[in-house]
Amino acid sequence: MQKDLAHMHGTSDTTYCRTHGLHLLQMGALYAVSQVLSRSLDYRETLREVLRVLAEEAGLIHGMVSVVDPESGSLVLHSVNDPDAVPEVRYQAGEGMIGLLLEKPRTVTLKRVADEPRFLNRVGIYEQHLPFIAVPIRVGNTLRGVLAVQPEAPDDGLLEDRVPFVEMVGNLMGQSVRLSMEVAQEKSSLVEERDSLRRTVRHQFGFDSVVGRSAAMRRVFDQARLVAKWNTTVLIRGETGTGKELIANAIHYNSPRSRNALVKLNCAALPENLLESELFGHERGAFTGAVESRKGRFEQAHGGTLFLDEIGEVSPAFQAKLLRVLQEGEFERVGGGRTIKVDVRIIAATHRDLEAAVDMGDFREDLFYRLNVMPIFLPALRERIEDVPEIARHLIAKIGGAQARKLVISDAALRRLAQHDWPGNVRELENCLERAAILSEEGRIDVDLIRFPSMRERPAPRPSPSPRTEAAVPTPAASMAGPSTVDLDDLPERERVIAALEQAGWVQAKAARLLGMTPRQIAYRIQTLDIEVKQF
Repeated sequence: MQKDLAHMHGTSDTTYCRTHGLHLLQMGALYAVSQVLSRSLDYRETLREVLRVLAEEAGLIHGMVSVVDPESGSLVLHSVNDPDAVPEVRYQAGEGMIGLLLEKPRTVTLKRVADEPRFLNRVGIYEQHLPFIAVPIRVGNTLRGVLAVQPEAPDDGLLEDRVPFVEMVGNLMGQSVRLSMEVAQEKSSLVEERDSLRRTVRHQFGFDSVVGRSAAMRRVFDQARLVAKWNTTVLIRGETGTGKELIANAIHYNSPRSRNALVKLNCAALPENLLESELFGHERGAFTGAVESRKGRFEQAHGGTLFLDEIGEVSPAFQAKLLRVLQEGEFERVGGGRTIKVDVRIIAATHRDLEAAVDMGDFREDLFYRLNVMPIFLPALRERIEDVPEIARHLIAKIGGAQARKLVISDAALRRLAQHDWPGNVRELENCLERAAILSEEGRIDVDLIRFPSMRERPAPRPSPSPRTEAAVPTPAASMAGPSTVDLDDLPERERVIAALEQAGWVQAKAARLLGMTPRQIAYRIQTLDIEVKQF
């Protein structure tokens, strides 16, 4: 069979066998080259490995790859199979045999290097008595480089049979270069976008974004800047509406952890069973509705920061579970047995008097000391009245942006704001200004639009059809008479919670005991029922 094929092609038996063997060798080498190129999109890493495969499996030695410098347009030596090759070699168009391909991209072959006077051998690796093959590396119709090799033996009459194989390798290299360039460009765009977003976020949540020039706020900023550099646990304390979350943002985005996530959770917003799943995650089938495994906030915050707002509302039973994570940095998901270790920086916040809660047995002493490593106390707005005008202007700009119009506030209105004691702090100030903005048709907020609705001015609750319930609705005078004044069980839920708070002097822990709730549960009711908490 081989003889018949050889005679059909006009070749001898020996030549046919050599050609057939070369093709089999090339097929194996081509497969090995494709495997190398498919392992990585970093062509700078893979091209040297391709040259090694060509030498070991295809008998093509002294492999060299030059790439086009996009700035100068010259060919620059990139990869050489010989370890002792000279670096930093460049070829201009028409310079030497390599430069010929830059001038006119085409395959160049030499049966013997010594017979070509234009061959420069700048790299010093090529043998004068061996053949030479150089092929263009293209991306589309654009020349991106040159692949040059030497067969390991003098011309054996099969030089032209080796050329298509080298050209195929050059084409594969071109595809690898194209893909790697696309990936590199996309990666560069993503990195640029990420860095831009980081700069924006750092500016938006930096210390400069927290308004306040009073001495009390300057102390807060100094403490926050110092602690931001370390992984120390921070406990931010202050009344509701003083900006505890803003300080937590500033600490995280000015810390070494700013490259990773800031994950937030309001501990008062969830019942205990959901709080555990939300923080620690759960495994599939852990409870009804757990159709798949889910990471908790601790895992989401790995390498970053976890902000636990309203930490004082966590029940004593859950406090023990939380303490273990803070001490050991490990936990198990709900329904799981695998211990998960995390690296998380904790920033907690509360408006409660935790020392009093510890004395009353509502808060674990060991958890308090674990959280209270670096306490930062935020002053109430009434303690820094000098900041009110600046905060008001900042909020007016924010509200104007939301309403897509320009708002201005008069000096008289600012003086009126500075005369108020702000029991609801900055949150109350923002609500006040938003109401004024709504009432201002032309966008100017003057003193007549600055109003401070009292808690007592809320509409009376809608009467129930039940005569007994209607008689049980507390009046302002009766609400201070003591727990026995009102039958709480007969009231609708919102009025029942308000009545308990009135009877408890607006101390949530006491009101919770009147209602048979935990402090966290009554805090959740206050939030969901939209009850404005009175501050004393």
